[in-house]
Amino acid sequence: MTAPDGRKVTEVAVGVLVRTDGAVLLADRPPGKPYPGYWEFPGGKVEPGETIAKALARELHEELGVSIGPSAPWVTFEFSYPHAYVRLHFERVCAWTGTPHAREGQRIGFFRVDAPLPSPLLPAAVPALRWLTLPDVLGVEGERSDLGRVLATNELRAASTRFESEWVGAFVERRSDLARAAQLACDFALLGPVLPDSRWSDRPALGWMGFAQLATASPVPIFAFGGLAPDDLQRAREHGAHGIARSLSAS
Repeated sequence: MTAPDGRKVTEVAVGVLVRTDGAVLLADRPPGKPYPGYWEFPGGKVEPGETIAKALARELHEELGVSIGPSAPWVTFEFSYPHAYVRLHFERVCAWTGTPHAREGQRIGFFRVDAPLPSPLLPAAVPALRWLTLPDVLGVEGERSDLGRVLATNELRAASTRFESEWVGAFVERRSDLARAAQLACDFALLGPVLPDSRWSDRPALGWMGFAQLATASPVPIFAFGGLAPDDLQRAREHGAHGIARSLSAS
């Protein structure tokens, strides 16, 4: 595919290795590569014929000497660097065998996203690290959430600029809504109802497969909502969600 500036789009699989205490693994770029010394998430180019998951497993074994368990899609967005135009496919990994160790001369470490991070950070890593501070379960009621303003779908489609708030979310119904949310620099999207829910009786339930089809390659983190309980979190993540959203009155 061709980027908006005419350059080739380089597909990159990116791993978010999450330790049980919530810390994530970052590595710096060794000498000889663009942005040497900048910290980023591990990963690398997707080779022809590879799936994102297969490419990620190969890259993490080559870079860190680990064999990963199943990875879950999280977000996918494009970034323009002077040296390359990349499409970054972030996948979360919570299980692996082996102790991560540097196999390419890089420095590595686990860091909590709510604590000081190494510097400098590769530019594309910055939004991803901010999104990782989003909660697992988000309380939502009308146009408000635990974090701030949430745009109704019609507001999202009509907006020309981002609403002024530290965190802004939006209800979405289709892939074009997700693209619009990214254009407006929304921090997250809410997609559902996943399961039948009397509070959303005007919308048909998507089901998990329908949710996954819309959530795949989302440019912003997605919260699944509708008929869900806290113990649905892992299933939601397996289908591409960052977390789940629940009514504030039910949270």
